[in-house]
Amino acid sequence: MADVAMTATFLAVIGGASLLAVTARRLRPTDRLPSLEGWALADRSLGPVWTWLLLGGTIFTAYTFTAVPGLAYGNGAPAFFAVPYTVIVCPLAFVLLTRLWAVARRHGYVTVGDFVRGRYGSPPLALVVALTGILATMPYLALQLLGIRAVLTAGGVYPRGAAGDLVMVALFAGLAVATYRHGLRAPAVISALKAVAVFVSLTAVCWLVLDRLGGPGPLFDRAAQRLGGTDTAHSALLLSPEQQPAYATLALGSALALLMYPHVLTAGFAADSPRTLRKVAVALPAWTGLLALFGFLGVAALAAGVQAPEGGAEAAVPMLVDRLMPGPLAGLVFGAIVVGALVPAAVMSIAAATCFVRNVYVEYVQPTATPKRQVRIAKAVSLTAKVGAVAFVFGLRDQDAINLQLLGGVWILQIFPAVAVGLFTSRMHPRALIAGWAVGMTAGTFLVVREGFSSIVAFGSADRPLEIYAGLAALVLNLAVALVGTAALERLRVPRGTDVTDLPSRLTVRRRPETGATNP
Repeated sequence: MADVAMTATFLAVIGGASLLAVTARRLRPTDRLPSLEGWALADRSLGPVWTWLLLGGTIFTAYTFTAVPGLAYGNGAPAFFAVPYTVIVCPLAFVLLTRLWAVARRHGYVTVGDFVRGRYGSPPLALVVALTGILATMPYLALQLLGIRAVLTAGGVYPRGAAGDLVMVALFAGLAVATYRHGLRAPAVISALKAVAVFVSLTAVCWLVLDRLGGPGPLFDRAAQRLGGTDTAHSALLLSPEQQPAYATLALGSALALLMYPHVLTAGFAADSPRTLRKVAVALPAWTGLLALFGFLGVAALAAGVQAPEGGAEAAVPMLVDRLMPGPLAGLVFGAIVVGALVPAAVMSIAAATCFVRNVYVEYVQPTATPKRQVRIAKAVSLTAKVGAVAFVFGLRDQDAINLQLLGGVWILQIFPAVAVGLFTSRMHPRALIAGWAVGMTAGTFLVVREGFSSIVAFGSADRPLEIYAGLAALVLNLAVALVGTAALERLRVPRGTDVTDLPSRLTVRRRPETGATNP
């Protein structure tokens, strides 16, 4: 039986999240007509604090908080690629997100597909971008459920069989109702509880771990011995020279891919100004520090002798918490991680639904759909996405979701040329961009599948191979095809679509004093 105090604390955290979701209606203006911008982007009204909470809570998912320490537990140093990767994201967000926000606000764009449609005048390219985002997001949404299940199982509050499934369904049912009614405002208010619970609980857990395991020196020495080394300096806790190219390219490629995910862009578009996004980009490293501490707990699980189930290394930290922490603190940690899954899951479902409505439904099915109908369809699609994620987790093996998410990271990176490069130049031909995307998707998928669903692939001689991130290799091919294709199509004088963004090669932002918003 699970500890009563732990279970009570866990339920209190989940109950608090539910109550906060109900209060989201107070953030909604009562004098505005229903619109997709209002439901999916909270009317672009979030200030610096709310944007920092929502963007950080969306980027740093529950699965990240279990997968990174699980990778540290099983593989050592390579797991910490997530730390520089999330640091690289900050300057990229400072430049790209603020620039994209300004264009989107001026033209009323709600999705990145809208921007691509306006920039290149190409509905097929916008469709490609939207469908790639949806395809990459769905397995990521399913992984949030896997993170919840790993935590609940380790804490002994996930019963076997149908009872456990009902616990999962009940958790997501409350989220689905709140998101259906209040849109992005629901995960925005829940993100406040997520931040407080995660920061407080993790600080307490790290302090107790260091106290009970004798400090960092003995802890790392014991972990090194568990990984097969005689001491820290000769163990898998340090990168070998052969691992460094894979580590560097994985960090860079993951950072470039992250800002292309629809859920990250949706959270960014909800800000009230580019200045807010710049402030948030500067403050995001606080979440990175949190992730580094989670990685440290994976090392601590090694040192403590935790025996995670075979193929279930993500359960190492929940098992460590259950073993070393008092019941109330363990319940707080488990509750914080579960709430940590609810925020990104809600934003992911909203982002996927918005991409579908704006770039598929309105573009190809019902161009005259009213704003009210667009919101109604988006709500239905968002609910369907959550139901599909639950069915996916119950119907397939956990490894299937993980494999698809690995592919999703490679896939989403292939829209980088159309989106990020398009922010600075529209010289790229849309047909060439589609050709580059097709080559990148095919090559990236082939490389990952060939390596047994490993995102790290080897090139060069068998005795001294160069290991790099498959997504970055596919992106290089993508860019090469797009550049060559653009040059060829220009020589053939193939017409391109009309750029309606009026976005020059250099974007100058002018402040509008009456609203605080900005224009390109």
